[in-house]
Amino acid sequence: MTIPGYNGLTDVKRVGCWAHVRRKFFEAARVAGILNDCVPLKLLDRMFFLENRWHKVAPKARRKLRHSKIKRLLKQFWRWCETSDALPKSGFGKAIRYAQSQRLYLDDLLNIGQIDWSNNAAERNMKSYVMGRKNFLFSYGPKGAKANAVLMTITETAKANGLDPMTYIASLLNELSQYPESRKSQDLGDYLPWHWRQTESKTAKA
Repeated sequence: MTIPGYNGLTDVKRVGCWAHVRRKFFEAARVAGILNDCVPLKLLDRMFFLENRWHKVAPKARRKLRHSKIKRLLKQFWRWCETSDALPKSGFGKAIRYAQSQRLYLDDLLNIGQIDWSNNAAERNMKSYVMGRKNFLFSYGPKGAKANAVLMTITETAKANGLDPMTYIASLLNELSQYPESRKSQDLGDYLPWHWRQTESKTAKA
């Protein structure tokens, strides 16, 4: 499976999602009636069990844990895929073909502790935008898409930093409309979401 849009991006490293792989093996095992006795599914579930335990671990430590605990499971999983006698058009055959087509991007996750084993969380965050994008004003052209991307980024970053997006953006519009030309542009960093509470406190004192 290829994704030309993502593959065409420069200076961006693409990685895979193990949840997509697991979903296909789960469905194949369900249809075959072997959910409790499916070797690749058990290996995938063990990987996710370990990843769940390391969810709050720092990226560097998570990378080390993946190499010490998950790398072995990955070898077993790929060995099973390579030696399986599943028919190409069967559920397992399709699941194996999908996994192998993504192997390069999936294996890269071993070395990138900042990224989760699954991108389900990212997809959930984007779902509302995907559903609403056809109705967004001016979203039909590149400039409109860029404006929406900027707004979405500001909104999600504000939420990630514990801010109410509406309050934050309204405050930004109010503050920046009075931003003196004499101030240096690098001072704008004070208005980023992760600095906003300190900026508010300084403004209040002033």
